[in-house]
Amino acid sequence: MPDTNPVDSIFDPAAYERLVRRLDALKADARRQWGRMTVSQMCEHTARAAEMAAGRTQMNQALLGKLIRWVFRGEFLGPKPFAKGSPTAPDFVVREDPDFAQAKARLRSVLDDLHAIGEQGCDGNVHGFFGRLTGREWGITQYKHV
Repeated sequence: MPDTNPVDSIFDPAAYERLVRRLDALKADARRQWGRMTVSQMCEHTARAAEMAAGRTQMNQALLGKLIRWVFRGEFLGPKPFAKGSPTAPDFVVREDPDFAQAKARLRSVLDDLHAIGEQGCDGNVHGFFGRLTGREWGITQYKHV
């Protein structure tokens, strides 16, 4: 049965190319769109999240997530973009302001590695709030996050 609600995934080659083009076009003086983070901080924040998806950063699911993830899971994995002002786990809050060129290059490298390992390489990795996700779910969340 075909997917009646298709959602882009970082593992889809065409979707990944769109992300790469957006990242390549990113400038250090870009206007903030998602809160207080500078562009450099956003790049580092996003790289940390992609490392979690790839299993490079081992996470334990937060107790709160175990209790209430069911409330947010559909929206988290659905077609709508993530809501502005969503809470950020402490491990992903970037306090320093890294060099833009280095942060952008690091993000590109981490995303390239994530894309290369594919769904199978992410399958079962733990999200800090939602717990174990399938490779498909990681692909959706990382596309939306970037």
